[in-house]
Formats: sequence, C-alpha cells, structure tokens
Amino acid sequence: MFLSALAELIRQVFLLISYVSNVNSFPKPLTAAEEQHYLALYEQGDKHAKDVLIERNLRLVAHVAKKYSTPGKDADDIISMGTIGLIKGINSYKSCRGTRLSTYVARCIENEILMCIRSSKKTKNEVSIDDPIGFDGEGNQITFNDILGSCDDEVLEQVSSKIQAGRLYEGIDDALYGREKAVIELRYGLGNGKELTQKEVAKILGISRSYVSRIEKKAIGKLKKWMGKEKEG
Repeated sequence: MFLSALAELIRQVFLLISYVSNVNSFPKPLTAAEEQHYLALYEQGDKHAKDVLIERNLRLVAHVAKKYSTPGKDADDIISMGTIGLIKGINSYKSCRGTRLSTYVARCIENEILMCIRSSKKTKNEVSIDDPIGFDGEGNQITFNDILGSCDDEVLEQVSSKIQAGRLYEGIDDALYGREKAVIELRYGLGNGKELTQKEVAKILGISRSYVSRIEKKAIGKLKKWMGKEKEG
C-alpha cells in the first residue's frame, strides 16, 4: 500500500510539473546530520524513520527517471520501478560502508529502471545468462553469469530468488535430475518464492551442508553448459 502511494505521488508530480521543473514540489532533502539521525533510528527498527528516508529521497527517483523517460517508454512503469529501487536501496544500505545514502540509492534506482527497460524488450523465452537478476551488497547488478563464473559460497548466499522464468526453467527441467533439481529449487525459492540456506536444504534432504554445496555447484555448472548450447543454437 505504501509503495503504491509513493509511486502515485511521484507519478503525479513527475507528469504534472513537466519533468520536475518545480523542484519545490518534492519533500526537502535531508541534511547530512538529519540523514545520519534517521538512519540510526531506522537501523534500530524505527519504521517512521524508514518512511522519512524514502519520502525525502523521492526527488532522486524523478531525477533518474527523467533520463530514461522518452515517448517510446511508459513513464509510469519507469517511475514505479525507480520507486522500488529506492526502497530496495534503503532496505539494503549499510552506513558502515562510508558511502552516502543518496549516492547508494541513486545507483539502486537506476539499476532497477534498467532492469525494467531490458525486461520489456524481451519475451518470456528470451532469457540470457547475461540478464540481471538482482543486486549485490553495493547496489551493483548481478547477472546469472556472475554467479556461474565464481560459484563462491559467499556470492551464492547473496543471490535473490529473481532467477527469471522462461528458458532458464526449461534448462532446470532438461539438465538437472533428482537432488540437483531439488537443491536449486529449494535454494532459490522456485515454485514457492521462499529461498532457503544451504543448511536448511541439507536438513530437508537429510544430507550435509557441504554435500548440498557440492550438488549446487555441479547443478549450476550443468545449467551454464545447457544455456551455452542454447545460446549457440
């Protein structure tokens, strides 16, 4: 509900004031001191502080969305995705990293918009290993190929459930069997949308966490090979 209200607020301001010609229509940005104050409250679980951080950074969404809003693109979709990027950025921001909140969330906003634009150009069956599936801890895009290239446990733990549908799901059905398929489905929340840790998967399947890790890496390797063949074809 709150997300919808924010998207509607930005849509109205964005469309009616001709691409933010009147910057005073947006809530005033936080000062550095205010930002630190509300971040500290938010990190303690204060929901109102989160709302303030979102509302006072709304102009960033309009600023970034303006770069990508053209006659050939749906402004509403771009603004909505930018708003989602803003909220995701605030959810994942860590003040201990030393980066200003505005710098961090602006990157998240742009990444979310770019993902929206790219996905709109593809049909359900045009999923590539180079397509973005989420973000890392710094707000940078992660592609499926990034995961396949490293297969590092720490990276795998950061992967979201945004493995895209279409050809990838077909690959899981074609290339994986038994425990391989079960591990991938449980780890990345395919089907029910709930991701599980390797430890949780191990408990369900009655095997060790290290064995789950080996199965997962082997399965991802098979998917990489399968998708490579599909790309060549």
